[in-house]
Amino acid sequence: MRPVTRSSLQQSSALPARHPMGAGGDGVPLLDIVIPVHNEERGLEPSVRRLRAHLVGTFPYPFRITVADNASTDRTAAIAARLARELPGVAWVRMGEKGRGRALRAVWEASDAPVLAYMDVDLSTDLNALLPLVAPLVSGHSDLAIGTRLAGGARVVRGPRREFVSRTYNLILRSSLAARFSDAQCGFKAIRADVARRLLPMVEDTGWFFDTELLVLAERAGLRIHEVPVDWVDDPESSVRIFRTAVEDLKGVWRVGRALAVGALPLDRLARPFGDDPRDREIGAVPRGLVRQIVGFCCVGVLSTLLYLGLYAAARTGVGPQLANVVALLVSAIANTAANRRFTFRVRGRRRAVRQQAQGLVVFGIGLALTSGSLAALGAASGSASPHSELAVLVAANLAATVLRFLLLRAWVFPERN
Repeated sequence: MRPVTRSSLQQSSALPARHPMGAGGDGVPLLDIVIPVHNEERGLEPSVRRLRAHLVGTFPYPFRITVADNASTDRTAAIAARLARELPGVAWVRMGEKGRGRALRAVWEASDAPVLAYMDVDLSTDLNALLPLVAPLVSGHSDLAIGTRLAGGARVVRGPRREFVSRTYNLILRSSLAARFSDAQCGFKAIRADVARRLLPMVEDTGWFFDTELLVLAERAGLRIHEVPVDWVDDPESSVRIFRTAVEDLKGVWRVGRALAVGALPLDRLARPFGDDPRDREIGAVPRGLVRQIVGFCCVGVLSTLLYLGLYAAARTGVGPQLANVVALLVSAIANTAANRRFTFRVRGRRRAVRQQAQGLVVFGIGLALTSGSLAALGAASGSASPHSELAVLVAANLAATVLRFLLLRAWVFPERN
């Protein structure tokens, strides 16, 4: 299969609706499981034989096991070649360079199977989770599937250091990239081939961060990720270098976060329509750019709120609460409109800038009415409120006006950028 290039991705349309897959035929497997290895001469053969025996006995579809040798310097390549000769349904490829992500990309792009998967060579995951992992992709329900050791129902045996690293890493992903999947590092994942063909050209990493980047981009594109709680027994002889891998992962988090922030990836090419219900054709898609605009608006809003609170606190030392509120809200509103114009709605140049600022001041007037009214209500209720009470009321009033402010900016102030 010819690799998909970034230019061809840019020219392609959105993904079609998912449909159930057939059982395969004419020697084409439905599932291709990749085992990436580097210098695994001790554990490779027993793991491949165990996996194949499980598939022969329990898996109802044609399959292939592909050993992807990442430039091993021991007898790994020779063992993989012998297994491919002896065992039907086993293949192997050799990479000239190291890198788990590089190996997965090469095999997945060349595979003719409609479902692609990978697992670590130590087979730490209970193999009974394999069919539940693949089934949602075969049925057409999901686009990707992952094993998770951190969800309810999972049973895990591993040391405290690896437990701490895994949970910390997933916390970083949730806080920095807003990831919602529970376990990025579990070496037990599957993807539909039609999704992989679109998604792989966007993934830059060739090492351990590869599948995390794949998941983050898929989730941001709105693809459906199915999670399967797994039983996991950690391999105490694992050759993974935790510190070095963590540093590379953090670099990857920074790179992907920056690309998402500036909208550098054509994630709209991965959008899925609704299912096969005739009523779904009447449902409109999410307005173009809405998600990006909401994210930009929230970021600008947080900074504007901090600016407003700082200005209010500074002005409050010399004037009353109402005047301090007017000054702080006016300055922050002008800055907010300018920032949203530039970053959220991506309006360039000076054309209509004055008019849009005037419209922004009308939006400011609505915010002023809400916040001033809240202060007046607080004064009437308590007589003499503390500065902390005033700030709390003002924050609540600003939050209440946020949704209305976004809708007015999008529909009235900057409608041509929708």
